[in-house]
Amino acid sequence: MGPRAAADQFKQKYPNAAGYRVTLYGSLAATGKGHQTDTAILNALQPVSSEIVWKPDLILPMHPNGMTFVALDAANAVIGEWTIFSVGGGKITDGTPAQAAPSVYNRSTMNDILQWTHDTGHVFWEYVEAMEGVAIYDHLQQVWATMQAAIERGIDQDGLIPGGLRLSRKSSSYYVKGKNFGGSLNNRVLTFAYALAVAEENACGGKIVTAPTCGSCGVVPAVLKTLGENYQFSEQKVLRALSTAGLVGNIVKENASISGAKVGCQGEIGTACAMAAAAATQLLGGSPAQIEYAAEMGMEHHLGLTCDPIGGLVQIPCIERNAFAAERALNCATYALLSDGRHLVSFDKVVKTMNQTGHDLPMIYKETSEGGLAVME
Repeated sequence: MGPRAAADQFKQKYPNAAGYRVTLYGSLAATGKGHQTDTAILNALQPVSSEIVWKPDLILPMHPNGMTFVALDAANAVIGEWTIFSVGGGKITDGTPAQAAPSVYNRSTMNDILQWTHDTGHVFWEYVEAMEGVAIYDHLQQVWATMQAAIERGIDQDGLIPGGLRLSRKSSSYYVKGKNFGGSLNNRVLTFAYALAVAEENACGGKIVTAPTCGSCGVVPAVLKTLGENYQFSEQKVLRALSTAGLVGNIVKENASISGAKVGCQGEIGTACAMAAAAATQLLGGSPAQIEYAAEMGMEHHLGLTCDPIGGLVQIPCIERNAFAAERALNCATYALLSDGRHLVSFDKVVKTMNQTGHDLPMIYKETSEGGLAVME
């Protein structure tokens, strides 16, 4: 999504270029073909002739997901150049303060927001509404509709997932089997099916919501879908839970990273689990302290998770991880609701720890497909 957005912007800057050359660096080059990065860029630059240059061994200082766009005239002379970075969740930045959007929120840490809830008596979704305005629900309604549509498409599809791993879709069969089970097993299998459905849609190039990233897109919708069906929550309740999930994801993004190329899969699937756990706890009647605790556990128990996709594809181990993280998010919510919300490690501390852990991880375990499962025979 980031590279596609960058290509769109660059084409708008140089619409009369006779050709384009795009150089992908570091992790973006190492996994670009598996992630269909080149396809997304070339489609955005059509019908102008374009060239992709791959430089996986060259990592630019700011971020592993760097790319340089060059516009060429008819004589093949450079008429424009732009270096940009895809930092996760579809966001792109060149790192300059001028490009940074003004912060919508006046508090950037969980502790500060918790203090606000204590001082005012309000809860997390009310903080989001106070900062964003009620118009945020129009956006969240679109987000929720897109999530549900991805689930519905996913559970209706069979066959191979493109990419060459000979991996078949599982969500459809899991969904049917889940319908034949009763009790807690029914809920668990359907949660798996919903998470798989969205993750498989992503792997097949379908329309999904980055929550917080494409690779972790199945966790939040699966949890919300399962709880919505079990408790018949109104759409308003679900949208408020989504706003809390988004707030949690934003805290991680502001204070650490959601990019697998920068901090490993802990930043993607760990954040998704934290977001879903917070949303679930809110829906089930949890206090702000319990919601924070659930989010903390969702992140804590993914610390150190590597990003090592086989073939650079968002398939193995990514798709299964969505299913297991969705189930873990529900478990985190249950565990937090059994407590009074008091615990030793704060969400802010675990986010800081995740960021440092990501910094300490060798590059081969951060979305380069050069270590871990990616090189296992």
